[in-house]
Amino acid sequence: MSYPTFITLRRLPARYGAVATPLVLSLLMTFVVSAIATARSLGFTPAFASTWMSAWGLSWLVAFPTLLLILPVVRRIVGLIVKPAQG
Repeated sequence: MSYPTFITLRRLPARYGAVATPLVLSLLMTFVVSAIATARSLGFTPAFASTWMSAWGLSWLVAFPTLLLILPVVRRIVGLIVKPAQG
């Protein structure tokens, strides 16, 4: 993937991938799921944004360490049910 040349981002070494993947996954998933759950419970009221951010923070605090623990197990399970790529 090619990025514009005016944007210079320092990239993490590959060894951090095992932590970066669950970090980004947990941030994005809890963001979406907590928004849906908050909207379903409260509707789009004036309290929605503050309640959502509180719910998001709490859910992320649970989701990130959970992903760190279960992602290796999930990878093994997926490896058992998905045929390896040939090439």
